[in-house]
Amino acid sequence: MPRAALKWRFASERPDMSDAPETLRLSKRMAELGLCSRREADEYIERGWVKVDGIVVDVLGSRVLPTQRIELDRMAAVSQAQRVTILLNKPIGFVSGQAEGGHRPADLLIRPENRYVGDRSGIEFSRRHLNGLAPAGRLDIDSTGMLVLTQDGRVAKALIGDETKIEKEYLVRVEGNLSDEGMKLLNHGLSLEGQALKPAKVSWQNENQLRFVLREGKKRQIRRMCELVGLKVVGLKRIRIGRIPLSDLPMGQWRYLGPHEKF
Repeated sequence: MPRAALKWRFASERPDMSDAPETLRLSKRMAELGLCSRREADEYIERGWVKVDGIVVDVLGSRVLPTQRIELDRMAAVSQAQRVTILLNKPIGFVSGQAEGGHRPADLLIRPENRYVGDRSGIEFSRRHLNGLAPAGRLDIDSTGMLVLTQDGRVAKALIGDETKIEKEYLVRVEGNLSDEGMKLLNHGLSLEGQALKPAKVSWQNENQLRFVLREGKKRQIRRMCELVGLKVVGLKRIRIGRIPLSDLPMGQWRYLGPHEKF
């Protein structure tokens, strides 16, 4: 049967599920399933690359039941395979996202001359890799270490989605005295803005440096946690996200996430 015959003509033929409380927007459901981001879902829907129970759905705002089968056309898979993820060792003085307060955005460093010579991804640099490149998580202007920038909504959702379980590891130089009770609170028991923080893993790396492992990323979270127990942060570096370590990536340089690397 021709593809056109498998499409709902959305004025008269599609089932009307707008009043069914259990339905979800198709783009939201696709994101929940980890197929893509909601922005990417809208693009795929408009291109006719999405099927619901075997029928092409190409109208934005369409709703589906949680039990319905959603499939992506192979062209969507091709599009996703062409999207890149970049790891940057961010220096102090750069902001993670858009330029603000006169400060430079970190993506300015994504240039061929700043690419790490040890990059083993096999990916050839292209200017199109800069299109839609966005940070998947923040790193403060006065912090250094691993910053992930990606074109892939699946990566962004995995790293910063509400249900993420991916660890982020930091080395944090501090000033002040930390009591045994303070250490217990850093690991579990603190709240920010009236919301209890998830359990963390905090231990001494050396006499003036702590190691933090978190599964969440509230704004300036580590600095604020330290303030609550009487410590001042004087240096912060992110050294790992999930299974990917910063390793020997030099400051101010970047590399591609390889095809077989997973957070």
